[in-house]
Amino acid sequence: MSRQAKFWMVAGLLAVVGMAFRVSWNALRDVATAIGADADAAFVYPLVVDGLMALALVAALVLPQADRKFALRVLAGYTAASLVLNYVHGLVPTLHNAGRTRLADWAPAHWALVLLASSLPVGSIFFGSDLVAKVLHHKPEPAENTQTIAKRSVSDQGGSADADRVESADESPDPEPAEQPIPSVLAVPAKAVAAAVGRPRRATGSVPQSARAKVPTRTAEELLAEARSATADWPEVELTADRIREAVRTSAANARTLRDALKAERAESADRPALHAVPDPTPTTADSADEAEGEEKAS
Repeated sequence: MSRQAKFWMVAGLLAVVGMAFRVSWNALRDVATAIGADADAAFVYPLVVDGLMALALVAALVLPQADRKFALRVLAGYTAASLVLNYVHGLVPTLHNAGRTRLADWAPAHWALVLLASSLPVGSIFFGSDLVAKVLHHKPEPAENTQTIAKRSVSDQGGSADADRVESADESPDPEPAEQPIPSVLAVPAKAVAAAVGRPRRATGSVPQSARAKVPTRTAEELLAEARSATADWPEVELTADRIREAVRTSAANARTLRDALKAERAESADRPALHAVPDPTPTTADSADEAEGEEKAS
């Protein structure tokens, strides 16, 4: 819709509202006079009712969802009250410029109409002040253009592409297979070492034990056998804890223990004397002949 069409629509709406306000003015003024209002009060009485209706309509267009419902309730209530008073003005001919008079022949109805007409000004003060306060304290959210939304990062838009990969702080991933630190292989017997390695680990996380993956553990003998096999052709200089840890895939503490054990085995092998082959003591045929010849010469 063009701007000119919007202008004429708003202008037509204001004209209709103005004429409706003028029609309702006469009825509300006569009702105010009938309940005892003076000339000045009766003249401004229509502004109290119909004016608050206009104020509630503007507030409903400005306020957010929760406050908008309140403004619409005020608009509906005062519209119904104005309709009732206009209806009574049409039913009772004596209200037309007759001064103070009864609004209905039935006493309860008269009392109810007087209560309604006299309470509207007080309600206008209360509801009108509340609506104005809500409008003044309302801070409209800044509108974001298309370029700003397009330039925002994925994390600013409330989601991340890798959100499913983020794990809870309470549920840490299972650690890599690692063995418990073992005492020195040389100082402790093999049974004690195996018992230390086979001791169950203490659970530290909040993940249930049934949901955790079973981590395979190796005994001290298995670790030492793997380390011997992996370092069989290594020189003494390269026999370090870091290389053993990478080759056997174990913890740093176990790697240091294995290093010390392997170095101790190599030192023991170096100190041990070399064994030489011993000839067979069984005499040969030539030796037997020489011994017989020597015995004959001696005799």
